[in-house]
Amino acid sequence: MIVRQFISWIKTAPAGERAEATRALARAWLISDLSEDDRAAAEGALLMLLDDPSPLVRRAMSDVFVASHEAPAAIVQALALDQPSVALPILEHSPLLIDADLVDIVATGDGETQCAVARRINLPASVCAAIAEVGTAAAALELIENAYAELAPFSWDRIVERHGHLAAIRESMLVLEDLPAATRLALVAKLSETLAQFVVAKNWLSADRAERVAGEARDRCTVSIAASSRGDDMGGLIRHLRATSQLTAGLILRALLSGNLELFEAALAELSGLPRSRVASLLFDRGEASLVALLQRAGLPESTFAAFRAAIEVIHETGFTDTLAGAARLRRRMVERVLTQCEADLDAAAPLLILLRRFATESAREEARLFCEELAAEQALGPAPYGLIAA
Repeated sequence: MIVRQFISWIKTAPAGERAEATRALARAWLISDLSEDDRAAAEGALLMLLDDPSPLVRRAMSDVFVASHEAPAAIVQALALDQPSVALPILEHSPLLIDADLVDIVATGDGETQCAVARRINLPASVCAAIAEVGTAAAALELIENAYAELAPFSWDRIVERHGHLAAIRESMLVLEDLPAATRLALVAKLSETLAQFVVAKNWLSADRAERVAGEARDRCTVSIAASSRGDDMGGLIRHLRATSQLTAGLILRALLSGNLELFEAALAELSGLPRSRVASLLFDRGEASLVALLQRAGLPESTFAAFRAAIEVIHETGFTDTLAGAARLRRRMVERVLTQCEADLDAAAPLLILLRRFATESAREEARLFCEELAAEQALGPAPYGLIAA
C-alpha cells in the first residue's frame, strides 16, 4: 500500500523531493523487513525511477546501492550505463559488476568512465588489459597508480607503447619498484626517442648525431637496469633486447667492460642457445679457442673478438664487480687496458677502436664526476676552511 502511494505521489513531486524519497525507498529495500509483495513492489518502483528525467533521482539510487552486494542487479547494471554523475560511483565501487561488464564498459565508455573503472579495488588482469589496450592516457595513469590493479607484463608494455611518450606516464611507472626490467627499458627508449626528436626539431643536433647519442644513452641505461635484475626479470630483459634488435655487440661489450657478468652471460646464452651454466664454464675456461667458438656461435662480429678476449683477461686478473653501482657503469682501468691492447693490434677494426675510445672518454668523465662528488661530500662533513670563516 505504501509503495502504491509512493508511485502516485512521485508523479507530481519536485525533483529534490523525489530524490530524497527514492533514497529512502532504496534504503528500505536493502535494510527493512519488507513482505514479499512490498519488496517486489518496491523493486518495481525503483526500476520505474530509472526513467526519471532528473539525474538527482537516479544518483540517489546510485549512492545507496553503490557498495552493496544485495542491491538489485538489474538496477545496478542500468545505473552503470547512466550519465557520469550517476554511473561513476557504481563503476568505481559496485561489487555486482563482473569482469565482462567492466571490459565492455571500458571498450564503449569515454575517458571519465574508463578512469572510474581503473580506480577499482582488486581490478583483474582482463580489465587491466582492456584499459591498457583502448583506455585514454588518463585512464592508464589511474591504472598505474592503482596499487590493487593486476597488470600482466603485456599490459605494462602496451601502456608504454601507447602512452610512453607522455612524461606523467613515464614518471609514474619509473618510481614503481616492481616494474619489469623490460618495461623499464622500453620507457627509457621512449624517453630517448622523444628527446632525440626534440633536439632535432630545434636544430641543436643533426638526426644522425641525435640518434647516436640516444643509442648510447639507452645502452648505459640498459646496463644500469640489468645490474639490479635477476632470474626471470633478467630473462625478460634479454628477450626484449633481442626482439627490439638492441642486443648488439656494442651493448654486450659495454656490459663486460662494466664488469656486469650477469648481463654478459645472459646475452651470450640467449644468442648462442646454450645454457647459462655452459656459457659460464666456457668463459672461465681461459682457453681462447673456447671463447672464440662461443662468440661465433652467438653471431657476434669477428672484429670484436679481440676486445672481448682482452676484457675477459683483465676480469680474470682483477675479479668481477660485486656491487650494484660497480656493475652499472664502465670501469675505466679495464676500458683503457682493452683499448691499449686493441690499438697495438694492427688488425683491429676502426669501428671497434672508435667505440672503445668513446667508452674510455665516458668512463674517465664518470670517474671524475664521482671523485668530485666524494670531495664535495667530505667537504660538507668537515670544518670550513679558516679563510672562508674569516670572510
